[in-house]
Amino acid sequence: MSDEPNNEPDIILDPSVSEALRPAEPAPAPAPPREKTQLERLYEAITREVAKVYVGQDELVLSTLVALFSGGHVLIESVPGLGKTLFVRTLGKVLGCDFGRIQFTADLMPSDVTGAPIFNMKTQEFDFRPGPVFTQLLLADEINRSPAKTHAALLEIMQERRVTVENTTHKLEPPFLVMATQNPVESEGTYNLPEAQLDRFMFKVMVDYPKADEEARVLREHSLQVDLDKRLAEEVQTVSSPEQVVKATRLCGQVRVEDKLINYINQIVRQTRQWPTIHLGASPRAGIALVQGARTLAAFSGRDYAIPDDVQEIVLPALRHRVFLTAEAEVEGREVDQVLSELIRTVEVPRI
Repeated sequence: MSDEPNNEPDIILDPSVSEALRPAEPAPAPAPPREKTQLERLYEAITREVAKVYVGQDELVLSTLVALFSGGHVLIESVPGLGKTLFVRTLGKVLGCDFGRIQFTADLMPSDVTGAPIFNMKTQEFDFRPGPVFTQLLLADEINRSPAKTHAALLEIMQERRVTVENTTHKLEPPFLVMATQNPVESEGTYNLPEAQLDRFMFKVMVDYPKADEEARVLREHSLQVDLDKRLAEEVQTVSSPEQVVKATRLCGQVRVEDKLINYINQIVRQTRQWPTIHLGASPRAGIALVQGARTLAAFSGRDYAIPDDVQEIVLPALRHRVFLTAEAEVEGREVDQVLSELIRTVEVPRI
């Protein structure tokens, strides 16, 4: 055996090669999926059941549910034939709530909405007979066709949640949601709602014609001459109850809204009163609607705190009926949504 020293140099690996030869560490285990909240599951169940019968119109469905769980009401502007009555009936079945419909006409009286005392021949006394407003989901169809005193009667009920007849107060059981519609095409024989009455609605939703694939689905599903009551009974499940809706509304009110987000909403609303192309800005009620709506949207997303994205998703429905453009802007053909979008982009979005 040779005693000569080994003069061969040691092999020194390049650091990158050494790193490549090192055994790979096991990949971290994926995080378990987040458990959905009660309100998140309820929202998904409602939209899933509604979609079985009512096709598309996502903005209408979302805005209506946000208003319902925020204690507000919705004004819908759309042409006839887009399924608004079908939507209310389907939503009532899904929520387990009573629903009703009033067709507003020029000769509709306030008592036709609220109800009136009827003389009882047996007792020789007047008994109050409740009107169609005593329900939980009410479709006020073509509300701008009735005179101002009928508007006032309905809007008072929307605000006070009660009817007073002959010095007797009759309360409406919660939940109570009014979906009022108006036709933007026909103006003959209509009465425009004053600004103060428009402000009572939490959202104004613009419902347009469905997309091509959605309209094709409507043609396939709703041309089979199948009774709607039968379809609702067989295909649509009831996933809630009036008591659960009231409880969920309270839970939505507990969602946290940071001061930064309050200031963001406040800046948007106050900016509408200073914008050069806006003649009449939004009232503080618009800010309340945005805060309440952001809370409800956050709850639908499974969060216990609101973020700016929640505000931006509902800002147009909450403001478009509360601001009025200047005459110059209308002559130029400017749209309210366009002006509001430009305004919102100038307000700095907070980091939350």
